[in-house]
Amino acid sequence: MEKKLFLILHNIRSAYNVGAIFRTADGAGVSKIFLTGYSHAPSTEEDQELKSKADKMIEKTALGGEKSVPWEKCEDIFQLLEKLKKENCAVVALETTPDAIELGKFEPNSSVALILGNEVDGISAEILEKCDLAVAIPMRGVKGSLNVSIAAGVAAYGIMDKLIHG
Repeated sequence: MEKKLFLILHNIRSAYNVGAIFRTADGAGVSKIFLTGYSHAPSTEEDQELKSKADKMIEKTALGGEKSVPWEKCEDIFQLLEKLKKENCAVVALETTPDAIELGKFEPNSSVALILGNEVDGISAEILEKCDLAVAIPMRGVKGSLNVSIAAGVAAYGIMDKLIHG
C-alpha cells in the first residue's frame, strides 16, 4: 500500500505562506492539503476582478500549485484528525516540543498527516494532545524556528523521501 503525505495548514495567517506551501507541496509530491482554522483557501473563481487580495497572493506564490495539489477547507480540525486516524494515518505535529523527534530520525510506518501551525504561536496544546507525535527541524543557529513555508518544504521533502524509499 502506498504511503502518502498530507499537510494540514492550521491558522496560517499569511496568504503568501499558504501559496508557497502549495508550490512546495506540488514539488514534493504531497497528496493533499487540508486548510483549517483561518488559513486562507485558494480561490476557485476564474475572474481576476472577483478575487480578493489574499487570493491573488496565493496565486502569486503558488504558481499553479493551488491547481495541481488537491485541497480541502475543513472547519473542524479535531474532526479531521479523528477521520485521518481512522484511515490509519499518523498525525504528526511539526513543532519544537520537549519530546519532539528530530525530523531526520522520524521513521513513518504509515501515511502521515503533518500539521503546520501559526507563524507566531505554532500549534496549540489542545491540538498537540491529539497528535501521535511531534517532529522538529534541528536549529543550529541563533533563531529557534524557520518561516512556516520553509519548514514545510524541509519537512515535506524529508518525510516523502522516507515514505518513498523507506
